Amino acid sequence: ESAANSDENKSLDPLEERKALEEELKKLEEQIAQYEGDIAKTGTEKKTLQNQISVLKKKVEKLDLQIQESNVIIKDIGFQIKDTETSIEKTSSKIKDSRIQLANILQDIYEEDQRSLLEILLSEKELSDFFDNLMDLEVLNSKNQELLETIKNLKSSLESEKQSLSEDKEDTEKALKIQTLQKKEQQEAKEEKDYFLKLTEAEYQKYLKAKEETEKRAAEIRARIFELIGVPEAPTFGEAYEIAKYVETLTGVKPALLLAVLTQESNIGKNVGQCFLKNPSTGEGIRLLTGKEVAKVMSPTRDVPYFLKITEELGRDPYNTPVSCPMSVGWGGAMGPAQFIPDTWANPKSGYGQKVKEIT
Repeated sequence: ESAANSDENKSLDPLEERKALEEELKKLEEQIAQYEGDIAKTGTEKKTLQNQISVLKKKVEKLDLQIQESNVIIKDIGFQIKDTETSIEKTSSKIKDSRIQLANILQDIYEEDQRSLLEILLSEKELSDFFDNLMDLEVLNSKNQELLETIKNLKSSLESEKQSLSEDKEDTEKALKIQTLQKKEQQEAKEEKDYFLKLTEAEYQKYLKAKEETEKRAAEIRARIFELIGVPEAPTFGEAYEIAKYVETLTGVKPALLLAVLTQESNIGKNVGQCFLKNPSTGEGIRLLTGKEVAKVMSPTRDVPYFLKITEELGRDPYNTPVSCPMSVGWGGAMGPAQFIPDTWANPKSGYGQKVKEIT
């Protein structure tokens, strides 16, 4: 659309073209302001989302630690299971040994029970041997009870160990399930973080690109407007401010005051005049946009000689250098961003030009 407008504008006369360009520039400046608002809003949203992303990042880091913790727990439970299994093996072995001992004792008791007291008494050489044999049987019975108690305790211990093993395995399964959920949550948090990050950055870059393109078009239009009014190289505010700061170091004049004067006089060089001098003898000239003849553009006696000298020093064409048009009374002829009258600037007795040279 801008390219079409540009082609259409070129077919207009200078005054109409300038008006059309100024209207387009106004729209572009409004659009730039809108983009700046969008960028600021997106920047705020970006910060908000950055905070959210930061929260998600911390959540991911927390889940990483929880997963590491789960790994340690699972590993520890694994060691416990291994220890319990070893303990179960030892207990089972003890029970087996105790059962063998018990079987041997029961066998001995059984064999002794098969003989009557008379047979036992007659089989012994001495009476004391008989009583010793009875004592041995009593010891066997006592040991039998001890082994039974031991086996009972070992079985109880074995059941506890098996229960502990079962619980450890359940804990392992739970830990693995928790870890699976943690990993899933971690992945979701990472994906959400990446999504927000890409989305915000894409929006931000889109507005920046649109703003840059619009600013570029606005700059082209300004350049064309300046060209139409005879000021192809007006300084930007930033450039003007830097110059004003430098001038302050030389003159002590505050940048704000200097810029205020320049803004009032020529909008900081954007409008340095709408007329051209054409007849140095009479001071007559023309309007630069329409070519319409204008009287009293510049005083031929007071200003024209100095004007011709100034333009010669600057290497400019005096008849194509914009100057101010006359007001309802008096002469025009003010020139440059500060709109100095040539005599006021270049007069060797009272002109500011010499004073500026002395301090610079």
